[in-house]
Amino acid sequence: MSGKPRLRKGVRLTFDKTRDTRVLLFPEGVLVPNATAAAVLSLCDGESTVDDIAAAFGSRFQGVLAQDVTDVLTRLADRRVVEWT
Repeated sequence: MSGKPRLRKGVRLTFDKTRDTRVLLFPEGVLVPNATAAAVLSLCDGESTVDDIAAAFGSRFQGVLAQDVTDVLTRLADRRVVEWT
């Protein structure tokens, strides 16, 4: 996928104090992403490319590939919570 990922309209990443974790709220329900997916989602602003997101992760972790980020975002796009601009 090319372009710049962002959360779809009506989707919000927030912190759930009850679960002590980040959750993704969307019209059809709630998704509890793992820590990696939540971190990727937090960078999906519609301005950053997959390469930008991978570079941000690469500054904190070794071995992060753009394909890894794309794989996470593809799964989230399949769930209709992420779109590409």
